[in-house]
Amino acid sequence: MKVRAHMSMLFHLDKCIGCHTCSVACKNLWTDRKGAEYMWWNNVETRPGTGYPTGWEDQGRFQGGWVYQDGRLDLRLHSRAQALTRLFFNPALPSLDDYYEPFTFRYNDLFTSPEGDDQPTAIPVSMVTGEPMTPEAGPNWDDDLSGSPLYAKNDPNLEGLDPEVRAQLEETLGVVFQYLPRICNHCLNPACVAACPSGAIYKRAEDGVVLVNENKCKAWRMCVAACPYKKVYYNWATGKSEKCILCFPRLETGQAPACAHSCVGRIRYMGVLLYDADRIPEAAMVPDEELVEAQLSAILDPFDPEVIAAAKAEGLDEGWIKAAQNSPIYKFVKVWRLALPLHPEYRTLAMMFYVPPLSPVVATLEKALRTPRPDGALVRLDLPETDLDFEVFADLEKARLPIRYLANLFAAGNEALILPVLKKMLAVRILKRQESLEGRVTERALKVLEEAGLTLEEAEAIYRLTTLPTVEERFVLPPYHREMAAEVWNDPLAHKGEVGFGYIQPPQRGE
Repeated sequence: MKVRAHMSMLFHLDKCIGCHTCSVACKNLWTDRKGAEYMWWNNVETRPGTGYPTGWEDQGRFQGGWVYQDGRLDLRLHSRAQALTRLFFNPALPSLDDYYEPFTFRYNDLFTSPEGDDQPTAIPVSMVTGEPMTPEAGPNWDDDLSGSPLYAKNDPNLEGLDPEVRAQLEETLGVVFQYLPRICNHCLNPACVAACPSGAIYKRAEDGVVLVNENKCKAWRMCVAACPYKKVYYNWATGKSEKCILCFPRLETGQAPACAHSCVGRIRYMGVLLYDADRIPEAAMVPDEELVEAQLSAILDPFDPEVIAAAKAEGLDEGWIKAAQNSPIYKFVKVWRLALPLHPEYRTLAMMFYVPPLSPVVATLEKALRTPRPDGALVRLDLPETDLDFEVFADLEKARLPIRYLANLFAAGNEALILPVLKKMLAVRILKRQESLEGRVTERALKVLEEAGLTLEEAEAIYRLTTLPTVEERFVLPPYHREMAAEVWNDPLAHKGEVGFGYIQPPQRGE
């Protein structure tokens, strides 16, 4: 058992309000310079939708992630021999049109336009060429446009849905959607690291953060193509690849990443997970329906004496082990089994986890005479006058966001993993609503908890950590002890005084 520590983040999608504050915080901190205009290390997508860059989940085109066949795990992008032939031409690379051509406005026209009867306007101009242009896309171009024939209907996660269920979803798409925030998943088995010919991308052993050494980067851009989540970007000005760094300078000083710290809905949690590095190959080489369970089996119990002893033997100190024991991520992922990785079928073993959204309303598709569609079908919202929560709990298959759709996003199509999560979330909602209405814990609420596989104590803990967490409970950060690393290179006091000053080497083409 080779115990390693990993900094992981959790996104509670039932609380996301789609405000994009996280995206703006990240943008202002890390990608506000030339060549990085189109980079959104953090972005928030409306789902169903095509995401950013457009259609990033279409691995038939982009060839990201891994493929398991004939007992072997291979990059989908290329073999070793093919990598040499594609160094100078890689058809799987996304183009700027798949993102958007960054633009600004010629604000000077507002002040220098000649006098006239019309109000002067600032026309949009390209930030790449400087020429006037008409914007046709953006990082959140489809924001809230659920139901659009250009976006929602082209979501690849709709594949496999029953035709009647898909027809029902299309009827209600105008008012039913969710938000999906995305950052780099800092995977345990990152395809970007495996595909890089120059070895510029690496995964830090101390906390699992995947970083780019820009001094080694040769601009082959294999990492951009190999990442199935398209979270590695190419800086066209410096000729270097860049990506989310999980705000590791903030983590090292005890601060949460900017996207998490600024989150208005408080949907983000941060903590340490202990995992067995020896189990990574076997966790990635199982059938699709077993991928989630295999990945979770590699995550270790931080209270197990054997795990603690092995962790100490690998150099983890008490601070990291204690942080793992108090980690909200461990509770959501392993204890309560409420959180799942995004697209586990890519076999990168993503270490950012999501609590799926809980649809509040059920609906049925029925044949009706009143206001029929051309095919004669009509969606009737099935809203019983009483006991709505219990009706939903008994028939989650009628949720307006289909179980199959959520399974395609978070469980490699395995619906058996999604239903228990939604039942637990709804059971907690029923418990607290019954307490509010009846002033006590009712027998019906207790029965629902039992059916969902929760105890009253677990339900109260889930409620507390979901709705009333303190900052210290949401972000459990370990002590990094960067002073020990600084002592290797410099006097700690001298290092402290020099931070933020002196010559900074700019990235250049070539080492």
